[in-house]
Amino acid sequence: MSLEQEQSAREQAIRVLPPPPYPEPAPGRMEGRRAHFLNETDRQARSRSLRPTPRLRGRLGLVLGTVAAAGATVVVLGVGFGSTEAPRDIPPASAASVRLLEKAALAAATTPRTKVRAGQYSYVRTVGHTSVLSETGSGEMELLREDESMEQWTSVDGSERSLQRKDGKDDLLPGTPGQGNLNSPTYDFLAALPTDPGTLLKRIRDDAERNHGAGSGSTTGPDQEAFVTIGDLLRNGVTSSETSAALYRAAALIPGVDAVPDAVDAAGRHGVAVARTHDGERTEWIFDKSTARLLGERTVLAEDNAWGKAGTVVTSVALVSSGIVDKAGQTP
Repeated sequence: MSLEQEQSAREQAIRVLPPPPYPEPAPGRMEGRRAHFLNETDRQARSRSLRPTPRLRGRLGLVLGTVAAAGATVVVLGVGFGSTEAPRDIPPASAASVRLLEKAALAAATTPRTKVRAGQYSYVRTVGHTSVLSETGSGEMELLREDESMEQWTSVDGSERSLQRKDGKDDLLPGTPGQGNLNSPTYDFLAALPTDPGTLLKRIRDDAERNHGAGSGSTTGPDQEAFVTIGDLLRNGVTSSETSAALYRAAALIPGVDAVPDAVDAAGRHGVAVARTHDGERTEWIFDKSTARLLGERTVLAEDNAWGKAGTVVTSVALVSSGIVDKAGQTP
């Protein structure tokens, strides 16, 4: 990126984000972080050039599956995988996205600490939807929304079963979380993750390669899988301020991340987003423009396809409330 392009990107970021209510990162600190993620990107690119690129599965991609429902065919849009290998010449995260992620990290780092003890639960409430394609009686396909709103209580140490509430119905999820993992995190698991951004990203990428690598039939790519995983952890996992800040800074090391000036979450709240586009769909993390607090996440079609026109929101989840409570069923 030329100096002129860099300056233009910074000016765009300033226009997108008003002055935050917490300290602006010092110029030297921003330049240091940018140099760090550029060096990290070069290192990862060299590493990938020495071995076959793994084929990974992304949890928020498009998938086609059919079920019988009242004689109609319903095609669910939700968890799945992309169809093309991510190119290797993707540029580093844009200056505007790095700036926003650093502001989110600073906001997280200054959040008051909550004392957490064994026997408590992390609580998350989300509202949102995914999409389905349903065959009508005349044989045409129509896009329908399927509600995905819920509340969930997860044992902080993984010793008790998780309670999930959907449509007013409570269900104990099978098994206990145990020590937890990146797909089913507990508070204790997240708190034990490394807080150095480069080390944390390597941990997430290594997990992606083990579970979604060669032979899995998935072609999402490690960068997209890492971006999706970090988004899932930030949206669904209550964790310490240090871990949250590290996750945002790790995301700034992923190539192809960019900023979106305006995005709307499932609760109707406008914000600014960081996003990554893969295989015709754009995954967006939406933040409050004033506080840089995470509002939610959505998936938008970046190009026309069978699911709709470019710009169609196919999945959207808003984070409404979260915290630590003493018992399952309680709210903060």
